[in-house]
Amino acid sequence: MTSVVATLAGTVFKVLVKPGDVISPGQEVVRLESMKMEIPIEAESGGVVTEVVVHEGDFVNESDPLIILGE
Repeated sequence: MTSVVATLAGTVFKVLVKPGDVISPGQEVVRLESMKMEIPIEAESGGVVTEVVVHEGDFVNESDPLIILGE
């Protein structure tokens, strides 16, 4: 299993995937808001979303897991 992590601290603005979705490397999965800017978070690898760890409105720190991927 692998995870997609936050690249900076911010508030989860939008979750773009749900469990069961198949995603590709480079696909945007979450959008964070930080300093009044929207920052896209992209998956580094592909796979099936097994768990969405965060919800819209949650605050996350840098390196916090956002999405868990399976094979």
